[in-house]
Amino acid sequence: MRTVRFRDETGIARTGELADETIKSGTKTYDFKAIDILPPCEPTKVICQAGGYMDHREESGFEDLPERPELFLKGPNSVSGHGDAIELPPGKDLVEFEAEFGIIIGRQCREVAADEAMDYVDGFTCVNDISNRDDQELERNWVRGKAFDGSLPMGPVIATPDEVPSDATLTLRHNGEVKQETSREMMIFSVAELVSDVSRLITLEPGDIIASGTPYGPDALAAGDVVEVEFEGVGTLRNHVIER
Repeated sequence: MRTVRFRDETGIARTGELADETIKSGTKTYDFKAIDILPPCEPTKVICQAGGYMDHREESGFEDLPERPELFLKGPNSVSGHGDAIELPPGKDLVEFEAEFGIIIGRQCREVAADEAMDYVDGFTCVNDISNRDDQELERNWVRGKAFDGSLPMGPVIATPDEVPSDATLTLRHNGEVKQETSREMMIFSVAELVSDVSRLITLEPGDIIASGTPYGPDALAAGDVVEVEFEGVGTLRNHVIER
């Protein structure tokens, strides 16, 4: 099943099931392309993995595999949705895209074992971790570099785990050109391992997101660009880029 949050013609936020470009919510149906799509959930926090794929670690200059996932945080202010504009922070020379998929938590969990972790996963969505490299290079905690307003487009839907193959392909297109592509199989840590590791010290609430990390190929964004993140089984997150 794929669920989507949207705003109907009266301005009310609703949730429905998406099938063949049609959303069914209660007794009504809506055209997916004709309504305002909202971010698929409202997280209290976003936990992001740095260097989740070996090829990206190598291009970043790291040769060894990490012993545990390397994590950083984004706040709810960073969340934006399918179709929203990515606003480039002013005065920054290098702002890049990073294709990822998001793991959506379905119920509160803490200190969860890896073999039980999927019981707490509601599903998956597409994520674009927009990164301001100017400040990221100057900080240890990456707040300015990673957690600025609107820096986490996500969506358009939440797909339940059974909809997403274990070898699902993750692809990013920048102005129609494929710039990033990998498989879920290429992750250093599995989804279950990520959820388990994060839950050891951080209580995860329903709607919270763990962003899985990006493969090789992050590149610069400019005003006027269109960037699409596609995750097999989920769909395509599409955003355009503007100056702020």
